[in-house]
Amino acid sequence: MSEAVSHAAAPDQPTDPATDWTDWEAWRAERRRSITSSSGNLALVETRWAPAGERPDLDAARAGQPGNVTVTMVERTDLVTGEPEHGLRFWDAQSPAIQNFDRTDVFPYDPAWVLEASYTPVPGARRVGFEHIRDNGGTRDLAVPGDIALTLDGQDYVLSAFDDDGTLLLVFGDPTNGDITYGAGRFLFVTHTGEGRVLLDFNRAFVPPCGFSDQYNCPMPPRQNRFHLPVEAGEKRPVFRDGFPAQH
Repeated sequence: MSEAVSHAAAPDQPTDPATDWTDWEAWRAERRRSITSSSGNLALVETRWAPAGERPDLDAARAGQPGNVTVTMVERTDLVTGEPEHGLRFWDAQSPAIQNFDRTDVFPYDPAWVLEASYTPVPGARRVGFEHIRDNGGTRDLAVPGDIALTLDGQDYVLSAFDDDGTLLLVFGDPTNGDITYGAGRFLFVTHTGEGRVLLDFNRAFVPPCGFSDQYNCPMPPRQNRFHLPVEAGEKRPVFRDGFPAQH
């Protein structure tokens, strides 16, 4: 679904802005290391789905591959039948995307975009439909374990962050999408800071995996996760060297 990114734990109390900036710079360095690694976002060159009801032969797919290519299994749910579908992902440590990647542009660090919000767990969680970028308008239900209540620029929001391997992942949109930032929205890990409270550090908002490879199928922001004002914090979009397409 998404690539987990190492990120510094949020403090319970405000800290020195200089320390926060240093932590953010370390986060940026880790982001670059992660997306350019042999199994990072830029390395995914092919996702190959097997026919319905079939499971691909992983050993056969790996046979004869060069040393820079890794093959893994991936699973999803068929939108029509609800049955599991199985596929293969091919990762190239020397992919053209890695070779041509320059940087990910970011907004300057701004402590004003480190926001605290209330969090109300939903007993048993709820299933919320998220449209995915490669599903032609179809939605996939994801588990949302609680509601995040936030007031931003005088407007109240109740945000839905889904459970991504035990971490809350917020998929959000704002007016910068498509012009300044990645068009389909951005991701943000949400940190629990205490009973009923969470921290949203939008300086660590990041481009989703599908912004680095079109072989991903990323969730898009549902209506309740779309802010009315520009979120001028976090990553903007990846930048490649001249002549290399941003979508590949």
